[in-house]
Amino acid sequence: MHIPVMLEEVLKYLAPKSGETYVDCTFGRGGYTKAILNSGETKVFSIDCDPSAREFAEVFKKDLRDASRFQFIEGNFGDIENLLKKKNIKKVDGIVLDLGISSVQVDQSERGFSFSKPAKLDMRMSQSGYSAYEFINESDEKTIADIIYKYGEENKAYKIASKIVKAREEGPIESTVQLADIVRSVFYKKYSKIDYATKTFQAIRIFINNELDNLENVLHASEKLLNENGRLIVVSFHSLEDSIVKHFLKVRCQKLESGSRYVPDTMVSQFIPKFSYLSKKAIKPSNKEIKENIRSRSARMRAAIRINSEVGDA
Repeated sequence: MHIPVMLEEVLKYLAPKSGETYVDCTFGRGGYTKAILNSGETKVFSIDCDPSAREFAEVFKKDLRDASRFQFIEGNFGDIENLLKKKNIKKVDGIVLDLGISSVQVDQSERGFSFSKPAKLDMRMSQSGYSAYEFINESDEKTIADIIYKYGEENKAYKIASKIVKAREEGPIESTVQLADIVRSVFYKKYSKIDYATKTFQAIRIFINNELDNLENVLHASEKLLNENGRLIVVSFHSLEDSIVKHFLKVRCQKLESGSRYVPDTMVSQFIPKFSYLSKKAIKPSNKEIKENIRSRSARMRAAIRINSEVGDA
C-alpha cells in the first residue's frame, strides 16, 4: 500500500476546482490523482513510466464514478510536453510531482531498489534500458566514484568505488545485498542511524533513471503548460531535488535587482516574473504524518502559481 505524502498540503495549495485540468506527473498508486478527482468535476492526466503503474491504472479506472475524467499516460514526466501534445492538451491548471520512488517500488524487492532483501541489481523505474547491474559491473572506478559523490553526496565515494572495482575481480556484483555489504565495509563504525549504503543506492538510482534532468525538464515545461493562475506543486525527498526546485522558483518569482555589472539595467527592466510563491519556504510534513508514515520524514513541498502567462519561458 502506498500512502501519498503530504496529501492534505498538496490539495490545499493545488486548490482543485471543477472544470479544471490537472497533471499528476507521478501516478504510482493514484493517491494524488484520486484526491484531485474527488475534489470536484476535474479532469486528471496521470503520467508514470513504470509498467506496473499502467497495469494498476486499469484497475483504478474501473472504480471511478466517471472514468472519462481520468487518463493514464505511460511515459516519463520529463517528456510531459510531448506526452500531453499527443493528447491534444496545450494548457493545464495544475501540475503535481511526488519525486523519488514509491513505497510499492521499494517493497517489491525484485526491482532492486532496496537492500533490505536479496535481489538482482536493477533500479530501473521503467524496467527497461541501462540497469544498476550494468553500471556497477561495467563502469570504471572514477565514473562510479563521481556518480556516488555527485548524486549521493557521499564523502567516501572514492573509497567505495575502489572497493567495488576490487570486489569485481572475483566475479560480477549481482545482488543488492552484495553491493550494500561492499559499501558498508568502507565504514569503521558498526552502527549508524541511517544505513551506510543508503547514499550510494540513492546515487545509483538517480543516475540510472536520469532523475535530476527529468526534473529540470518538467519544471521548464510547466512555464509553457500552465494557464494563468495554474499551480505547480513539487514534493521532493532529498537536497539535490529540492535545490533544483528552489532555484527554479527563485529565478522566476522575483524581479531582478539592478546595481550589478553582471545584470544590465536594460535586462532588469525587461524581466517579468513568471511565477509567484504560494509559500516562499519549503513546507514540511506534520509531526502527526511523520509518526503515521515514517517515509514522509524527509519530504519538502514547494508551491507556486503561474502569473503573466503571456510571458514565455526563460
